[in-house]
Amino acid sequence: MRRNRTKASCALALVLTLGGTLTGCGGDGGGGSGGKVSLRFTWWGNPDRAARTEEAVGLFEERHPDIDISTSFAGFDTYKAKLATQAAGGDAPDVMQLDYRQINQYATSGILLNLGKHPELRTSEIDKGLLATGVVDGEQYALPVARGTETMAYDATLWRKAGVPAPTLTWTWDDWADAMRKLAASPATQGRVGSTDPGQSEDVFEIWLRSRGKSLYAKDEKLGFTADDLTRYWEWCTKLRKEGAVSSAEQTTQMDGTVENTPLGRLKSVADFNWDAPVSGYSAIVGEGLKLAPFPVGEDGTPGQYFKPSMFFGASAKTGHPKQAAQFIDFLLNDKEAGAILGASRGIPANDAIRQGVLPKLEGFDQVISTYQKQFEGKLKDPPPAPPKGDTSLQGTFSRDYDQVSYERLSPREAAKNYITEAKAELRQ
Repeated sequence: MRRNRTKASCALALVLTLGGTLTGCGGDGGGGSGGKVSLRFTWWGNPDRAARTEEAVGLFEERHPDIDISTSFAGFDTYKAKLATQAAGGDAPDVMQLDYRQINQYATSGILLNLGKHPELRTSEIDKGLLATGVVDGEQYALPVARGTETMAYDATLWRKAGVPAPTLTWTWDDWADAMRKLAASPATQGRVGSTDPGQSEDVFEIWLRSRGKSLYAKDEKLGFTADDLTRYWEWCTKLRKEGAVSSAEQTTQMDGTVENTPLGRLKSVADFNWDAPVSGYSAIVGEGLKLAPFPVGEDGTPGQYFKPSMFFGASAKTGHPKQAAQFIDFLLNDKEAGAILGASRGIPANDAIRQGVLPKLEGFDQVISTYQKQFEGKLKDPPPAPPKGDTSLQGTFSRDYDQVSYERLSPREAAKNYITEAKAELRQ
């Protein structure tokens, strides 16, 4: 019988009590005791992910009695800030969960271990396109755990009552805009706009660019688009906003990263763009009418959408036990029993073999996401490389500059020129 982990109970109790404060129980910071190797492992997530992770960690420790794993977790914002502090102080955890936008910065700063030099880590079952997103300067610094993709969440009940044609795999951005206008104009939607204004989202802009054959960043880590491209996008969004097809500046600027404070979450719109996993939060708000639709494609049918690693595992370049850290990451990604325990708690697994074992057992909204992703198999382009250092701050710059447009303080072209100037400075171009 798998032994109980007191650390799991401690972590869960603390996260529920403190509302997301970084927690940790046991362990000695990596020194080991009683002849054991001790590793620190940190991640972000909710109590369900924590419980599943602790069970998997317990299984690893049973198989490797010479290794002790000390764990801690928190909500994403708290985790990100804590990890940044640890990394800057030279005290990054031995094994850590990483976001797409942290890879390049941490790899080029010497914080991450080069995992490509550790044969303990097997990668043959991981999708090659996803695997490449953890590569920086030709070296594998992080491994994708799971995958997600963008979606348009919408209230299908209101959509149907408004008599608007249902979204398809081949609908274009013009089709989407027409649908938003019709939804906003229909009495059936009870005064709601069609969608959240996409102008404030760098993520949506990236998909729009890719559907036009361009990219957010070029291979040399410079911008992959011009001020003209961004002007065209923001002019298109501005036209829709002034027509009342998408949310107003007042509605859009209330957004704080939670689904509850989006226009759809406040029942002010019929649809919203988001990544597929967080969309589960709309279930309690929208109800049974909640559906997922693909992103629009370009006029020539080019999809901009892609499978993105929902998160990665990496190891500290300063870990005293690189071999054991690699063994632990390999276990989490490749072991079938560990895969069954973890399920889709971090998204649909990136490991093809593990994914095939997990999919038939999915329930609830995990099954909805799995079905949604299945329709894109073999149809999407490979994901872009991990964004360059500086991109995290540029996400905020992008939204802030568009706020100036939506409140009509700057024209789309003026704001686009400002953004390009700031982006080049941030990227040191």
